[in-house]
Amino acid sequence: MHATDGAFSQWLSQAQIVEDRLTVEQRVLLRHSFAFRQRCGDEYYSNRLLSHFLLHSDSGLKVAQVARLVGISRPTASHQQDVSSKEAIQAAHHRMAGRPHGKLLPRYAGPIVEFILSHPGASRYDLVDFIERTWSVRVSTVALHHFCKKFGLDRATRAEATAPRASADHASPEPRPVDTLPPSQPVPLPPPPFSRQGRNTPGLSC
Repeated sequence: MHATDGAFSQWLSQAQIVEDRLTVEQRVLLRHSFAFRQRCGDEYYSNRLLSHFLLHSDSGLKVAQVARLVGISRPTASHQQDVSSKEAIQAAHHRMAGRPHGKLLPRYAGPIVEFILSHPGASRYDLVDFIERTWSVRVSTVALHHFCKKFGLDRATRAEATAPRASADHASPEPRPVDTLPPSQPVPLPPPPFSRQGRNTPGLSC
């Protein structure tokens, strides 16, 4: 028991966490996390699962503390905050499956568009799996991002395409109804021709 306590304290110390400053709930959580780590080891899958759990457990621990506990970088831990459980498992699977191979060809764009339209909630890892199942080609998420951006299939481009094209402030004004137009003013007649002295003006008698 004392050996375990010593190892637990050392684990907290290397993560720069002061045990005396932890709440009761945080101490219990980290005790069980340490037991998980002791039982399952500190290999990639275990670290990924433990970090995902700690980052989404509302424990009050800072992201940097969780990163030091599981041995990952601060940016990596911060990125994992926005990842679902499914995406975390998919990322771990793709990370351990070896280096990607193959190349994304332009002819893949059509089926990829169809997959995106029929699976609006699909993640990038779902799309990577679809490509591998369809063409037996493994690609990285970075290569997939550049491919989608090139053909206008990335989320930003699709969101821009579906956004309203003009706001109400810039909309062209509607034509005014005829009955609201101002009445037309009569055109004044030209003045009569000027008559010179000693001559009669046409149309007038002497």
